[in-house]
Amino acid sequence: MTRRLRPLLFAALFALVFVLPGAVSFYTDWLWFGETGYQAVYGRTLFTQSVLVCVTTLAALAVLVATMRVALAHLPQRELVMMSPEGPMSFNLDRRRLQAPATAIAAVIALFFGTRAAADWQLWLMALHAQPFGTTDPILGKDVGFYVFQLPVLEAVQGTLLGLVVIAMVASVAVYALAGTVSFDAARGLRVGPPARRHLSVLAAALLLVLAFGAWLDVPRLLVSPSGLIHGATNADVTVMIPALRALLLAAVIGAGLALAQTRIVSWWPLLTAAALYVGVGLAGTGAAAVMQRFVIGPNEQVRELPYIEHNIAATRAAFGLGTVEERELSGDALLTRADIDANAATLGNVRLWDHQPLLQTFAQIQEIRTYYDFVSVHNDRYKINGEYRQIMLSARELNSESLPNRNWINERLTFTHGYGLTLGPVNQVTPEGLPVLFIKDLPPQSSVDLTVTEPSIYFGQESNDHVFVKTKAREFHYPKGDDNVYTTYEGRGGVPISSFLRRLLFSIRFRSFKVLLSDDITNDSRVMFHRRLNERVSRVAPFLQFDADPYLVISQGRLFWMQDAYTVSRHYPYSTPAASGVNYIRNSVKVTVDAFHGTIAFYLIDESDPVARTLRDAFPTLFRPMAEMPEDMRTRMRYPEGIFALQAAMYATYHMTNPAVFYNKEDLWEVPTIDEPPQPRVMQPYYTMMRLPGEQAPEFIQMLPFTPARKDNLASWMVARSDGANYGHLRVFQFPKQKVVFGPRQIVARINQDQAISPQITLWNQQGSEVLQGTLLVIPIEESLVYVRPLYLRSAGGRIPELKRVIVAHHNQIVMEDTLDKALDRLFPRGGAAIAAGADQMAPSAAPGAVGPTPPSTGNTDPLSAQALDHYRRALKAQRDGNWALYGEQLEKLGTVLEQLEKRR
Repeated sequence: MTRRLRPLLFAALFALVFVLPGAVSFYTDWLWFGETGYQAVYGRTLFTQSVLVCVTTLAALAVLVATMRVALAHLPQRELVMMSPEGPMSFNLDRRRLQAPATAIAAVIALFFGTRAAADWQLWLMALHAQPFGTTDPILGKDVGFYVFQLPVLEAVQGTLLGLVVIAMVASVAVYALAGTVSFDAARGLRVGPPARRHLSVLAAALLLVLAFGAWLDVPRLLVSPSGLIHGATNADVTVMIPALRALLLAAVIGAGLALAQTRIVSWWPLLTAAALYVGVGLAGTGAAAVMQRFVIGPNEQVRELPYIEHNIAATRAAFGLGTVEERELSGDALLTRADIDANAATLGNVRLWDHQPLLQTFAQIQEIRTYYDFVSVHNDRYKINGEYRQIMLSARELNSESLPNRNWINERLTFTHGYGLTLGPVNQVTPEGLPVLFIKDLPPQSSVDLTVTEPSIYFGQESNDHVFVKTKAREFHYPKGDDNVYTTYEGRGGVPISSFLRRLLFSIRFRSFKVLLSDDITNDSRVMFHRRLNERVSRVAPFLQFDADPYLVISQGRLFWMQDAYTVSRHYPYSTPAASGVNYIRNSVKVTVDAFHGTIAFYLIDESDPVARTLRDAFPTLFRPMAEMPEDMRTRMRYPEGIFALQAAMYATYHMTNPAVFYNKEDLWEVPTIDEPPQPRVMQPYYTMMRLPGEQAPEFIQMLPFTPARKDNLASWMVARSDGANYGHLRVFQFPKQKVVFGPRQIVARINQDQAISPQITLWNQQGSEVLQGTLLVIPIEESLVYVRPLYLRSAGGRIPELKRVIVAHHNQIVMEDTLDKALDRLFPRGGAAIAAGADQMAPSAAPGAVGPTPPSTGNTDPLSAQALDHYRRALKAQRDGNWALYGEQLEKLGTVLEQLEKRR
């Protein structure tokens, strides 16, 4: 009885440990997709995977079982003796007893092939619903869609067939070796019996046909593979390798015929000839291509590779959306006047003086309010505020359950379920204490402008919190109010309804917690929210899209939404050079919104010209919504994402060179500037700003990044991506004349650090126990010239709140530091004053109010106070040169006192 029950117990244990958790996870995921409204997408995915598993597994099983049966049919009943440390051991070989384990092994191997094929379900769906690009490659004349959609599937099929045939051959040889039909000894060599010869010859023919298929695929594969000089086929590939691969295909087919002939011929010449023919043609083709490259193409490489370089340039620009970049020349040395500054007040009034990291640290101290709230990131956007178009920075106040002072199951799963509210303020305003001005702040959110939030609860966001239960008997914490707390009950549509005891049981198994099943607070009306983190939430619905790393919060009709950018990508665009990530085609074709309260997900197709997006729409008809369905105020929140812009800028640094000769010699290579900052140089990142572009009439929200010539520090150009209205996604590049030197970011930073007035002041602050944080250097184009702006933050010793203390502004050969941007601009461009002269050899010393020495008074002034001021100034300069910072500070204080006395006498 015990022996009979043992298999049943093992089966039950296996089902409990392996099958039940998977089944529960599948069913609860099905419920989650139903709650989000994307069960049809999940169903299509599961159907495709199931078909691939079944078809591939059955096909592989049929091949392997047939192979094994043929091999086992010739296995005689014999006794096999093997030596062991204990002595000889004998085994009775019986083909009828071996068929069952052989079939089981074949089933396991076939299931492996099936699951591997199911992992490629995205490739198969894309191939079945492929939409044409309408562009053909310049060598084979195939539509680009063949390379993007069909070629990856054909490669997967060829890999599966190759693996299957090799395994069948190995298994057959092993069986024949056991049977003694295949043997080898030193005296007689390799001996193969007639049954084994016929069977293995058929398998060899199959292998050669699979290799012929691979040779056929290698021809288009040349166009999507690196070849040294460029990505794609070069002169040697087109003139030698493609004919050689076609010859290799023919050799493999002929070899397959010879292998089949081997089934009737006893001597081994057909199979040896087939192998020699295939290997010989392959080596000859590779050798011929190498000789051609070294002795014919190499000495005249630039001329001979010219058309292929053109193919690479054109394909890369098309694949990365660089073909429509607008280019414009700027003089770079225009003299700005006060009138220019006033005419660009909208641009200068939206200069971002708050960096993300200092602002996050400040928010953490003045707006988190409780330890369990977190500001995860700061987002740049623009809104109409009190009738004025302004750039703002906002951040969501999310709940971090890991920071709860009393962490237990009730607090983490039932009580503390959501974040609350946000902070929002202008990018350029500062309080007298050096803190950011906030338009929306505190709990509950208080707004000082005409922008309000009617539902500030955040159940879905960037914080990686786990599942929670809502609509329970437990009170949900809403927000703190003085010494008390305000509680609420969730009234939204988010979450999967519990509805029954069975579902409670299933979720208890999924979350591995009996408390879900036993808790009196959870009722049939309760809902469970899981997959609440944004990236996880959207990627589970659409794993075939690539998502930007920076989702951002938007306010639409008084509600909070998250906007997530999604990309369609490929690695198989012919002749296109891949980026560092391996992607060589990308489009920002999809915008995803997630309601922070309800959790509702919406995928909007914003670029219907993208063939990859059209293919996905055909594969998943219920996934995408047309752009027209997005609310109008949310459409105005769309911004061109930083991820794709940084990628396009990196590619454009090389592929702005459209002349093949210039490209070949890399004569005009650009790079993104690096800035010397401890502990190591930092590459500049794209940044959002509002400005009026040269030639435009109104300011707009853009993303910007400068370029310098390779291995040089002067500015070569700057690139912008536009975000507003019909200009969304349009790229524009402004270039400076190559014969003129325009100061680049690294040079400006170096001059700031060497300035006779600014550098000592920064050193003095640091020596007094405070920490000076230098903000992002911003390049602000004004008309035909540039203004550089860099904020300085001061954090006291042991303090955590960075305060904006100074703003450094540089233009041409002048650099100043003041309390505010307006004051700095007034010093550079005094009202009623002339433009700053360009072309000076070095930047003039600057002064910071109250701390850095001002320009010395005229020596012609005989006033004793003026003479005294001049004396303190000279003593301060001497102390600076001697490194005596204590005396330097003392003299500056005395100088300030004298200047105050002079001011009172006016």
